[in-house]
Amino acid sequence: MPMIESQGSAIPRVLVLGGTTEASRLAQALADAQVDAIFSYAGRTESPLPQPLPLRVGGFGGVDGLCAWLQDQHISHVVDATHPFAAQMSRNAATACAVTGIPLLALERPAWQAQVGDHWQHVPDIASAAQALPHTPSRIFLAIGRQHVEPFLALQQHWFLLRLVDAAVALPPERGHIVLARGPFTVAADTALLQQHRITHVVAKNSGGSGAEAKLSAARALGLPVILIDRPAIPPRPTTGRVDEVLQWIAAPHGSTGVATERGV
Repeated sequence: MPMIESQGSAIPRVLVLGGTTEASRLAQALADAQVDAIFSYAGRTESPLPQPLPLRVGGFGGVDGLCAWLQDQHISHVVDATHPFAAQMSRNAATACAVTGIPLLALERPAWQAQVGDHWQHVPDIASAAQALPHTPSRIFLAIGRQHVEPFLALQQHWFLLRLVDAAVALPPERGHIVLARGPFTVAADTALLQQHRITHVVAKNSGGSGAEAKLSAARALGLPVILIDRPAIPPRPTTGRVDEVLQWIAAPHGSTGVATERGV
């Protein structure tokens, strides 16, 4: 990929707020184009994927800390490629960019849409998902990561299957089982996983993308109900789903939203 040349008054210096497959694809594209960029991880995973860009890990200290960091590092563009449920980081990025005048673009994957044969119950948040589970003992595939499992584990009648990137949660054998794995996952493997553990319900976040969609296809094939947590609301911001459009935006005159469209989550 050729080197990006800015049409603005300064050479671009980009902050990528990462944590998704799309963010990793963007990082590679920026490295190939020889764009000066920094990749930021929140630090919630013990073994994050390596990236071809300079890396920083950890929080910024809220909006004020992010504003100071952006200015200290002479950042010209911010790309929010965080997980769709990393709402606080997205909100902080929107506010900090508005305060500093630094252009912001979200690289966002579309949400999943129900298909024929799906048995989805939409809920607004984690607490509602826990409340939506049946009262009778059930076997739950809890596909929500490790940060919000406690409200579910408090429901003593259920058995839980957790799939995590790292073993940061302790789960007694009588309460469930933990699978350590990183996507992308296949429909065949997820179907076998649900059958092996005799799963009766699936709980998932509507994170979108292809890497974790297999569990929904497997649930559809097996006729299992899915409790799907809707994405949190964040401020409207210029958004694209394509890495090449991010590169075009960076190369455009400073502040131009280019081909991106504004929408909320």
